[in-house]
Amino acid sequence: MIRLWLTWRIHCLGLLVFMLASAAIGLPQSCFNGPELDAPTRSAIESAAHRYLDMSAKGDVAGLKANAIAAIIGDFGSIENAVVTNKQFLADGPSTITGTYLLDASQSKTPLARADFYCGIYNSADRVGFFISNLPPGRYAVVIQNVKGKDPVTLTLILQDVSGAWKLAGYYPRLDTIGGHDGQWYLTRAREYKPKGQAHNAWFYYLTAWNLMAPVNFMSTVPLDKLADEMQTARPSDLPSADAPMNLSAGGKTYRATEMTAVPVENNLDLRVKIETSDAANPALAFQDNMAVGKAIVAKYPEVRDAFSAVIVRAVDNNGHDFGSVLPMKDVK
Repeated sequence: MIRLWLTWRIHCLGLLVFMLASAAIGLPQSCFNGPELDAPTRSAIESAAHRYLDMSAKGDVAGLKANAIAAIIGDFGSIENAVVTNKQFLADGPSTITGTYLLDASQSKTPLARADFYCGIYNSADRVGFFISNLPPGRYAVVIQNVKGKDPVTLTLILQDVSGAWKLAGYYPRLDTIGGHDGQWYLTRAREYKPKGQAHNAWFYYLTAWNLMAPVNFMSTVPLDKLADEMQTARPSDLPSADAPMNLSAGGKTYRATEMTAVPVENNLDLRVKIETSDAANPALAFQDNMAVGKAIVAKYPEVRDAFSAVIVRAVDNNGHDFGSVLPMKDVK
């Protein structure tokens, strides 16, 4: 079964036109949903969203592109890939709109360096917020649709009002389950790992839970905010990054790991590690390096044996070469 590989904290693929140069903060922004959103506007927004979901289920990339805003037509590849990858899931069951929000930034004269939209009463339990950087002036809509097929998926669309027509401005598919388990299941497992001192398992399962529960990563709700606060208490201090790489010794070599994260692959949750290498263009050498690093990660963090199906290691070099290898956890001796 083909699954979309998700890099957490992009959750995904979106091309909402947030790419213009930031400018001075403009006038206050407004968010309307529920009874605040008038019936004709809601009908027009949701009709467009239904139409774009139907196009997606049919794999009609050309139709989606023809109905997209001008700013993303020239760079439509990510959306095309997302449509092709998720077509089977989007066509696999009935869809339900679970959220419709009108975001009004039309009073601003310049792009907003940070647009903050608050829907509902600010301190209420059902408040929703959207926080978007470098947003051009205009009226936008966020529509969240759940498709309840064999492999449930959520599709969040960003629409922009262009002369009375709601055009496609952003496209965010998101898995609702990994291996048949939803976000609440991963949250429960994270809470079990944490008191056992398995900080890395806990952190990555918290992160997986958040990504399965959040339609998009620029959306805030009370449950998501509480989960974010809880997961920060489990964040390990030694997570590698490009600015603070982790040194791993294996096979007489020292490797620099610059990323470690959890990724869904088919029905599994795998641990992915990115390393710097001298020559990722040499498959034999890169494979050996990757296997050594995979085994070194499991030796350093034995807990991951129980939480992940495999270690994926990506070797990259200064010339832009990239070589990936998969080490099934059952093969780590």
